[in-house]
Amino acid sequence: MTKVVNLRLARKARGRSEAEAQAAANRAQHGRTKAQKHAEKADREKRDRLLDGIKRDD
Repeated sequence: MTKVVNLRLARKARGRSEAEAQAAANRAQHGRTKAQKHAEKADREKRDRLLDGIKRDD
């Protein structure tokens, strides 16, 4: 015979795993030190300045 599955428990388990995945993504995005945030911002600004410098005006 097949095993009986409680759908409510399966739905809650799926929700918990999705919430954990979202939490991991948030930790990766927001769980950085101030120095890391400043370094990333500086890199982004440098990249933007470089791209704006080589942009063609037509």
